[in-house]
Amino acid sequence: MRVVVIGGWAPSLLKFRGPLLAAMVARGHDVIAMAADGTPAVDGALGALGVRFEPIELARAGLDPVADARTIRALARRLRALAPDLVLGYTIKPVIYGSLAARLAGVPRRAAMITGLGSALASPRTPKQRLVATVARLLYRAGLAQCQVVIFQNTDDRDELARLGALPRHARVAIVRGSGVDLAHYAPSPLPPGPPSFLFLGRLLRDKGIAEYVEAARLVRARYPATTFRIAGWLDPNPESLTQRELDAVVADGTIEYLGAADDVRPHLAAAHVLVLPSYREGTPRSVLEAMSMHRAVITTTAPGCRDTVIDGESGLLVPVGDARQLAAAMLRLIASPALLARLAAAGHARAVELYDATKVADAVLSALNL
Repeated sequence: MRVVVIGGWAPSLLKFRGPLLAAMVARGHDVIAMAADGTPAVDGALGALGVRFEPIELARAGLDPVADARTIRALARRLRALAPDLVLGYTIKPVIYGSLAARLAGVPRRAAMITGLGSALASPRTPKQRLVATVARLLYRAGLAQCQVVIFQNTDDRDELARLGALPRHARVAIVRGSGVDLAHYAPSPLPPGPPSFLFLGRLLRDKGIAEYVEAARLVRARYPATTFRIAGWLDPNPESLTQRELDAVVADGTIEYLGAADDVRPHLAAAHVLVLPSYREGTPRSVLEAMSMHRAVITTTAPGCRDTVIDGESGLLVPVGDARQLAAAMLRLIASPALLARLAAAGHARAVELYDATKVADAVLSALNL
């Protein structure tokens, strides 16, 4: 069977879908991966997996009806030429535009993987977010109507799209445990010596809780000025991203250390004691799974997607969304109790092994797709 997998950003094909693509190839399928922002390194790494890479033009942020219509038509032409048996899209634009293009191209089987809704769709707060949510809901309804299979990473996203009328009744629905994590790649490492250090890992978006992380760092450092707070990630074209000026300000006043955007986050996780993700909503947060796999304690929120990854007080700590003071209190709790920190790290690693092994997750996705 020929399978086309469409992502929004080429490096994510390896980082998030590598085990899935490899599992498809291992089962004898002819696999083609499509995404924007491809590089020779990505092309070569996918080729090593037995996957052909096809670059596409796809803006990850923003809505331009004219440009997006051109994207759908161009993608439909490519898919018609490739003649796949199945198209699977993940992240919002590949899900919507990929499904519409696949239908136009006459692809017989079409599937979508919902890797998170984002707070703007699920919990719009401002007039602009409400407008974006309305448009996204209509686009999701149009795209998912073309799909026979819709795969979710948590039940909250499934229920939210059903409530919004965007989940077609005819589609078969499956729930998988995120993207999983490569347990061998993110192997456990000893906790570093010294007082606890905290790490935020990911895009510097407000709905990832970056503002709460910075404020909590200020509160903790007022009591423990030697405590280290680091950020590893990148500024994003998304309007909800921190600006360069805002980032420079928190670095200049000594609140945090900025490590930049890293292709390999393992050295940053190895140097930290605690991964902190105060996100407002996720599908299943990959950074949390990577930290757990590497035997690091985790603080995250009670938000959909986040709250499923750990058991509060047993394999991690959960705090309310948008509450910097409660986040600081959780950090102080781990500073005060190295034994609790070590226990959470060990239990989190065991949970990653039991539930989030990428090979098990890939098998679950293939089962949902009947591959």
